[in-house]
Amino acid sequence: MAKPKFRFILCFDFDGTLVHHEGDYRFHPGLGDMLRMLRQQGAAWVINTGRSLSQTLAGLAQNGIYQEPDFIIAQEGELYKPGIFRKWTDYGAWNRNGRRAHANFLREHKKFLADVKHHVHTATKGEFMEGERGDVGIVAHSDEELDQVCLLIDEHRSRFPELGYHRNGVYLRFAHSNYSKGTTLGELARLLELSPDECFAAGDNHNDLTMLDTRVARMIACPGNALEPIKSHVRRQGGFIAEGTASTGMIEALQHFFAAR
Repeated sequence: MAKPKFRFILCFDFDGTLVHHEGDYRFHPGLGDMLRMLRQQGAAWVINTGRSLSQTLAGLAQNGIYQEPDFIIAQEGELYKPGIFRKWTDYGAWNRNGRRAHANFLREHKKFLADVKHHVHTATKGEFMEGERGDVGIVAHSDEELDQVCLLIDEHRSRFPELGYHRNGVYLRFAHSNYSKGTTLGELARLLELSPDECFAAGDNHNDLTMLDTRVARMIACPGNALEPIKSHVRRQGGFIAEGTASTGMIEALQHFFAAR
């Protein structure tokens, strides 16, 4: 028998939204119950995170989340589905195209990235990071310091719109602007033949902004521990701002949007 078609998407950031590392609950069991109920009604449960795939799977186990999501969006732009012969596999051509775009991005903006590296090393207390997998980013000394670096980057982005980055706290990672949490959620919705009206998205930090957008998901939310700029953004979009922290807040958000189902 063919697997029923998904009717809607429930997309959550992981750290700070599904899971909170301080407080009474890292992951509230009541949210697990709600996810099971909504999945029975046709929901696709999606984790959309800056973690790698392996880090996400480890995080589920470490935080007592034993439901396996239907899809994982890892490193803000890699789309995976459960496999048959392998545990998790690329979903469609998105990841392959993204890796190619990232390689081109690094080559075409080599000089600018070198300028940013020089600025970070000479004008800030932060570090410029270059990983083995082609990851390039910044670890700033403070939020205010990274704010200033982002202004420098954004000036360049006005001329080169493909220049993107993912920011989470004092961490920033460069990426092609076509590959973000928002664009990857949009690709998943396209593959599942779902519209923004059928998408819920929740997050708490700067790197979640691209999916907290009514052009991607008409149902958007953030937990009570979200950064103030994120709350302001969600408020402007007409979304829901929970009072509870992380998973407790997500229970509120799901009740707000799905209580009538």
